[in-house]
Amino acid sequence: MSLRWVLFRTMKKIIIDLNLRQLEFHAKGIPVKLYPIAIGKPTTPTPEGLWEVTRKIMHPGGILGSRWMELSIPSYDGPYGIHGTTHPWSIGKAISNGCIRMHNSHVEEIYPLTPLGTKVEIMKGNNFEEGWANHSKNNQVYMIKYGDTLWKIAKAHGVSLEDLAALNNIKNPGSINPGTIIKIP
Repeated sequence: MSLRWVLFRTMKKIIIDLNLRQLEFHAKGIPVKLYPIAIGKPTTPTPEGLWEVTRKIMHPGGILGSRWMELSIPSYDGPYGIHGTTHPWSIGKAISNGCIRMHNSHVEEIYPLTPLGTKVEIMKGNNFEEGWANHSKNNQVYMIKYGDTLWKIAKAHGVSLEDLAALNNIKNPGSINPGTIIKIP
């Protein structure tokens, strides 16, 4: 079993706050990153509830942008999903037919880290920002992306490479894996 497989299979969760129009990506129970989103317009609202990712498609075409992650939301009018968009100006608005739109670069970032069965909670508020603040105030976290180096991460956060490696018990700074969550001092 490879380390990459283990990281891919670690517990992931997505929380969507309709009031804030934000998607919060969690890994290992820790909120890792916030993304701005577009949600359903008042006549076709995004359904609240606890759902899961049931299907994924790369390059679905049309307004769906570069990635599609279908949700288990029951519907007579077609599926709901989290997807990219060919209309980036729509992000931050209540404008969709109920789906959650993201910038293509953002959905491409979480797509490979979101296995089928990932839980997706959609809600209107409920201590969303407070939960993020509690996890990140004293222990800021960062999820390593493809192309990252520990040196680049240290520089971007204004910390030394040595401090970053020591805090995360990284013996070989040249060997880091995408999807790994690290603490930032």
